[in-house]
Amino acid sequence: MRAFIADIVPKISKFSQRLDDLTKLTNQHWVSIGDIAQSKRVFIFRANCQLLISENGIVEKGLWEYLGNQSLLIETIKESYLFKHGFFDENVIALKLDSTERYVFFVNESKFHRELNSIDDILKFLENKYLKNQSLHKNMSTNGRGTIPEEFKYKVLSEEECYDVVFGRHIVFKIKYMNDLVDKVYKGYKSGEYFYIDFMTPKVYCQSFDDAVYRLYLDRTKRNNR
Repeated sequence: MRAFIADIVPKISKFSQRLDDLTKLTNQHWVSIGDIAQSKRVFIFRANCQLLISENGIVEKGLWEYLGNQSLLIETIKESYLFKHGFFDENVIALKLDSTERYVFFVNESKFHRELNSIDDILKFLENKYLKNQSLHKNMSTNGRGTIPEEFKYKVLSEEECYDVVFGRHIVFKIKYMNDLVDKVYKGYKSGEYFYIDFMTPKVYCQSFDDAVYRLYLDRTKRNNR
C-alpha cells in the first residue's frame, strides 16, 4: 500500500467520523488509491476480522483488527501495518501509518468508478467538501444580522429524478434566485450528497442544499462579472 503526505487531513479531522464505528467500515468495499497505477485492489473488511483483498478478481486473505484508541492493524500475506485514525467518512478513509506523517487512502467503491480515481481527485474532493464550505460560511452566509442576504433567496421550480452514465442515479433541483438567475443543484441518490456543476471542477460537493445554492450563486455571478 502506497502512503502519501497529505496536509489536508489534520485540517479536516474535526469533520471525521470515528474509526471505531466499525459498521461503516465493514459494510463497504474500499479501493486502495495508492495501488491504482498498477491494478485495482479492493479491501473488504469482514465482521469476523477476516480481510479480503481482491486484485482484478484474484483474492488474497488477510486479517484486520481494531485495537482501540483509534488504531487499526492490517495483516496481509507479505506485511503487517499499524495505522492511526486520520480521516473517515462514507466516501474516503485516510489511515496514518504509525510514527510517520504519511497516509494510506481508500475510497468507497461506489465513488471510485465515477470521480475519485486518484490521490489528486481525493484531495480536491475533500477540500471542496470541507474546507471551502467552512470558509464560505464564515465570510458570506449571513449579513451580520443573522439573516440571509436578499440576493441568495430562491425558490425551487422543480425536482426530478434522473439517471445518466456520468452521475448515475441522482435528483435534479431547478432553482430560481431573486434576481431571476435560474440554475440547478444535484443530489446523489445513493450518497445523499448535494453538489453543483462547475466548468473548472466538474462536481463541487456541499454540506447541505442551502450551501449548494449559496455557493452556486457566488460562482455564477463571479463568472458573469468577469
